[in-house]
Amino acid sequence: MGSDIANKEIQLTIQGQTISSNFGHVNSAQYNIEQLMHAGISNALFSQRKPTLTEQEDDLLQKLADKSFVAYSKLKNHPVFLDYLTYISPLRYYGEANIGSRPSKRNSGKLNLNDLRAVPYVGAWSQLKQNLPGYYGVGLALEQMHEEGNWEELTQLYKKSLFFKTLLDNCEMAMKKCFFPVTAYLVEHPKYGELWNIIYEEFERTKKYVLKLSDTHELMADKPVDQMSIQTRQRIELPLITIQQYALANIRELEEQDPLTEAKKVYEKMVVRCSFGIINAERNSA
Repeated sequence: MGSDIANKEIQLTIQGQTISSNFGHVNSAQYNIEQLMHAGISNALFSQRKPTLTEQEDDLLQKLADKSFVAYSKLKNHPVFLDYLTYISPLRYYGEANIGSRPSKRNSGKLNLNDLRAVPYVGAWSQLKQNLPGYYGVGLALEQMHEEGNWEELTQLYKKSLFFKTLLDNCEMAMKKCFFPVTAYLVEHPKYGELWNIIYEEFERTKKYVLKLSDTHELMADKPVDQMSIQTRQRIELPLITIQQYALANIRELEEQDPLTEAKKVYEKMVVRCSFGIINAERNSA
């Protein structure tokens, strides 16, 4: 990020499953500790020599951020956004999985986005295999910049700035973990169909422009090992997510008839049990 950013120390928070996966075996512990040490040494020796973003490049990033923020804000203000997240995803049952260090939301009572914590919010989208927080707004921003004639500047920034490339690499990873067929039954849903299609269109738009910027034909083309890891994990996740979506659909139907039925409790247990497996298999939430 250049010499304008304070970098006198590195602080890490490592929680839960990450501890065992990164440091629970001699080989993985050695590798990850070496990465941390080398990052510190490299930063001390070389970072001050790297050029910071120019004023023009900084303006370019700010324009992208502003356009993306507008798109994301518009989505969150969609009239059924919160209902979609509440009833289509397992968000309501996230707290029962008991995996977070804090409650799922800050205040009791009716759910609203201001009270919702990051882990259940991102995790709910992840269990939908839509991973919306990882890419939504990126495609719309890149498309507008392309239409405004700024594509060459973006291409040069992508090649020059490791910070910008890493942002888009993370975006690619979030999209690589998506699997829209699992919720495609909502395409023509009278209440949720419009929002599902808006999200899917932005996924395809983002994929198109990210691949254009990286000059590749598939997501994460330069990370074959990570690709394989995601594919292996999805073989565990997708059956569980399919079962979970079946249970959630039945819960929605039962709630319209008799919200206290015993059958609903059975399906709720299915949702939570599936969450255990999905969360463990995903390794990270986005």
